[in-house]
Amino acid sequence: MAITVHCDIVSAEENLFSGLVERVVARGAQGELGIEPGHAALLTPLIPGTVRVVRQGGAEEIVYVSGGYLEVQPNSVTILADTAVRADNLDEAAALEAKRQAELAMENKSGEVDYTLALAQLAEAVAQLRTIQQIREKLGKR
Repeated sequence: MAITVHCDIVSAEENLFSGLVERVVARGAQGELGIEPGHAALLTPLIPGTVRVVRQGGAEEIVYVSGGYLEVQPNSVTILADTAVRADNLDEAAALEAKRQAELAMENKSGEVDYTLALAQLAEAVAQLRTIQQIREKLGKR
């Protein structure tokens, strides 16, 4: 049996995951992080994207987070997400529409649009679409 560490993934809405894991992979502000038992203590902001959790026994779960923080302690990994959704619950049509709306807002040169907000919305929509694509690749669908 593999060595494990306890992991919690929580958002303002719900406790999405709690259990023993062999590995957690997430995108921090400085790049992709692979967390396994025995990892050094760490606190880092997360960027919108995929969090992969390898449960005890090897089953993998994919969660989309819109941002938040990852904390690693000697016996636990905690992800405090702004928003967290199981990847298979993501709505591709809604993500495509959000991407389209953000791109339109960024093209608006009238100055009535908050460019930074539109850029953040675009990044979130693209991250959701990337997560959906990763699920398809994992399941062998294209």
